Amino acid sequence: MSQMVIKSRQLLVPQYMRKFSCIGSSCEDSCCIGWRVNIEKGTYKKYKKSRDSELKPYFEKSVTRLRTNSSSRSYAKIEMESNGRCSFLSDENLCKVQLNLGVEYLSNTCTVYPRIINNLNGIIEKSATMSCPEAARLALLNPNGIDFDQIEEPEDTRGVITLQLTTDNAKNNIIQKYFWELRIFSIQIMQDRTYSIADRLIILGMFYQNLQEQIDQDNVHVIPNVITKFNNWTTNHGMKELLDEIPTQLAVQMELCKELVDFRFGQAVSSQRYVECLAEMLEGIQYTKEATVEEVTKIYKKAFEEYYEPFMTKHEYILENYLVNYIFKNWFPLGQKTLFDDYVMLVIHYSMIKLHLIGMSGFHKDLTKDLVIKLIQSFAKTVEHNSAYLKKIFDLLKANGFTTMAYMSILVKN
Repeated sequence: MSQMVIKSRQLLVPQYMRKFSCIGSSCEDSCCIGWRVNIEKGTYKKYKKSRDSELKPYFEKSVTRLRTNSSSRSYAKIEMESNGRCSFLSDENLCKVQLNLGVEYLSNTCTVYPRIINNLNGIIEKSATMSCPEAARLALLNPNGIDFDQIEEPEDTRGVITLQLTTDNAKNNIIQKYFWELRIFSIQIMQDRTYSIADRLIILGMFYQNLQEQIDQDNVHVIPNVITKFNNWTTNHGMKELLDEIPTQLAVQMELCKELVDFRFGQAVSSQRYVECLAEMLEGIQYTKEATVEEVTKIYKKAFEEYYEPFMTKHEYILENYLVNYIFKNWFPLGQKTLFDDYVMLVIHYSMIKLHLIGMSGFHKDLTKDLVIKLIQSFAKTVEHNSAYLKKIFDLLKANGFTTMAYMSILVKN
């Protein structure tokens, strides 16, 4: 009797994905708390037909149809309890649907999270969002950095594509033609440990500023030449002098960061872990409504020099890994309207994380790997998953004329 052949497909993954599996009730921040969970049409119908005596009342009461903007992928939603917990969560923080009915009864959202699955012209890529503590530990705490592997998985592995490459117009199509070169160059710069993280980000910004000027003049075909030119400069350390000359302007950094923090306070935040980090950050730099920028800057500088910098000098690979993962999972630099806009968004993420960590180090008079993971994970859950908030931050910076390379350098450099 012939055996059934299981078809497989190739995937490109960061190596940490090969080690990842959910740690369930051991997790310090359940992914079943503080989210909105949409249910696709097929799963909704399964729930409504279920005869499981324990779950039937929950399916009837807690799974409701979406009445506006619904689709077969977002057909219904799970109503969360008043404390933000999923109605199907047990006292041990385990999913009752999976326990009683099996993994095939989970919605697409619950099956796939924290995986991000992208389809790039038929090449499937799978990475993870850092809003999952276990994924964050595996991805960020590897001192050797992030490497990528081609692996195989069964073709029928369940998953929903997060991003799919589409061609909008001829110019975009040409930029997409050079996407792999741009992405490889960006990751190589971020992993070049002969430069500090701040210098790497400034080099990357100069590159995309230069490139954007060329693209705006329809000189898209110069992309390979610009990459070669910057590769030569960085390899031969031709930029060292230029980077050393860029001034540090902490007062301006605090003004910009103040805008970001004030804006964040205007939003509802469901993550208690992030609220704790935010409170520690503000106390750590003694940020109050009454404090002057000069007073806060002085304390911020002290926290940076005494606690943040000594830790990061030894553990800068954590931020490197965060930025490399960001570049890979978000299809950097094709995420925003222009390549330089996408660079600005990358710097917004980095500078907000840095600000929080400097403040937290001042509060604790120390910085540890656990604190860094707590901040990056809860920041990802609160900020990275809130595209509307990120757009408002970007628009706020743009309206104030801050989306320039000069201001990006100020945000990056301490």
